[in-house]
Amino acid sequence: MVERLDISAKLALDTQSLEQLRAQARQSPDQALKAAAQQFESVFLNMMLKSMREATPQDGMFDSEQTRMFTGMLDQQLAQSMAGRGVGLADIMVQQLSRNMAGQAEVGKTGAVSPATSGAQRPTAPAPNAMSALPSAYSENAQQDFVGRMLPYAVQASKATGVPAQLMLGQAALESGWGKREIRMPDGSNSFNLFGIKATAGWGGKVAEVMTTEYRNGIAYKQVERFRAYSSYAEAFQDHANLIGNNSRYAEVMQQAGNPAGMAVAIQRAGYATDPNYADKLVRVMGMMKIET
Repeated sequence: MVERLDISAKLALDTQSLEQLRAQARQSPDQALKAAAQQFESVFLNMMLKSMREATPQDGMFDSEQTRMFTGMLDQQLAQSMAGRGVGLADIMVQQLSRNMAGQAEVGKTGAVSPATSGAQRPTAPAPNAMSALPSAYSENAQQDFVGRMLPYAVQASKATGVPAQLMLGQAALESGWGKREIRMPDGSNSFNLFGIKATAGWGGKVAEVMTTEYRNGIAYKQVERFRAYSSYAEAFQDHANLIGNNSRYAEVMQQAGNPAGMAVAIQRAGYATDPNYADKLVRVMGMMKIET
């Protein structure tokens, strides 16, 4: 829970409070975040009260510009007082923004890019495993072993479709945690789906149903999804290459071939995954790989 600040005696977002908030942000970012979230909660409540007032008749004998002005001031103070006690909105904001700040700090340590992803759409092929921690904790030997085993399939699919092998290997590593978290069938057998490609209505092959993590408006949530299942890794790489290479949705990805950061940003913008940090993670994974063809 957000520790409520004593702001009930202040008007929401007055100039002095803003200056205090800026100073606090430099000295104690965590406390400043809580204060900003509480102020936003107050503004939201004030807007809600204002909307409620406007929805009621305002042509009575006691209605005038003066009464409306004082009613607005009263509503503002009421909203501030309610925010002081809290209605839960500030707590949610602090929780989400703290997670985002932590993620940005981690990206900053690795020197990864920070792409603009506001254009991302709902995915055709979201990533069930890329939503968790970036799979970079595995040893370099384990990473290179995965790349070595999957490289022939990536090269074969790349020659047939033109999709860069680097991109396919990067997504396979990210989605499957370097092969350590592959999607399994109900009987425990391998689905060979390294890319988190969902079984949409047009899919006529085998299906694996697993619990996955999705993001909606930046909030992570769990749900069971149906994913495509294959008979081999070669089939999985070919299907992934066909998805990227033959779908106009990913045309920008193909235009960025040879540019890891460009491909990562383009594939997120096309809506491949719901993870807001997907492009950053993909760039980092591709940077870890040593590909020898």
